[in-house]
Amino acid sequence: MGEAERVGEFLARYGLPGLVDVHTHFMPERVLRKVWAYFDAVGPMTGVAWPITYREEEDRRVELLREFGVTAFTSMLYPHKAGMAEWLNGWAAEFAARTPGCLHTATFFPEAGAPAYVRRALEDGARVFKAHVQVGAYDPNDPLLDPVWGLLAEAGVPVVTHCGSGPAPGKHTGPGPMGRVLARHPRLPLVVAHMGMPEYADFLDLAERYPEVRLDTTMAFTDFSEAQSPFPKGELRRLADLGDRVLLGSDFPNIPYPYVHQLEAIERLGLGDAWVRAVCHENGRDLFRLP
Repeated sequence: MGEAERVGEFLARYGLPGLVDVHTHFMPERVLRKVWAYFDAVGPMTGVAWPITYREEEDRRVELLREFGVTAFTSMLYPHKAGMAEWLNGWAAEFAARTPGCLHTATFFPEAGAPAYVRRALEDGARVFKAHVQVGAYDPNDPLLDPVWGLLAEAGVPVVTHCGSGPAPGKHTGPGPMGRVLARHPRLPLVVAHMGMPEYADFLDLAERYPEVRLDTTMAFTDFSEAQSPFPKGELRRLADLGDRVLLGSDFPNIPYPYVHQLEAIERLGLGDAWVRAVCHENGRDLFRLP
């Protein structure tokens, strides 16, 4: 059976009209090639191979998501230095305009112009932002970013943030830095990427404390991540209780296994049909006010 058929069976089991995936990557080709080169180098460096399963041209990657029943997705992109974000935002706006189903995505970096270009992106219709504390190697509490967090909180536009310390810790990763941001901006719609891996429990704490904090499933619960950073079984009850604030994320195309495995990993948690339906479709539908 082909992968699209396996995904179709998953959708049928739960009566889902499709998937809402909040964590997929589309970016300018030369940037994406550099990301792939990084993952190609990870295996020799760490001894854990990270093959890119969907190393395809852009059009084919979009087509694959459609074959997998993904009705809404993002173009998660992020700068690693100053001067990149505004250019990336221009590309992402154009990509969303020509790609049905793509939620207009934007990003930012701690730099003097960040509040202005974030405001401009919001005015242009950005529906989700991406922040990567680990790759950007910045403190989310940098004073240059405080107006940005305020703008996003005021607009109610979610920001998917890689702030956990997986796969390798950074100087500003972990629950402490983002916890300080949330203390100042408690209405910030923060989506913690990768369930906060490996500090799962700490980020569940933040979700319990702040009602606008959500978590995405990206790579969590899969065989690949369970071998490196297993989700603690003792936290499953809390995960179930937060079922209305967990969102499907996949990291497509940069994953070392088939897309359907993320869905099967969510299913095998055994948290019930309603929980699976909420995570894979309903929570994302409601967050982005989709039809």
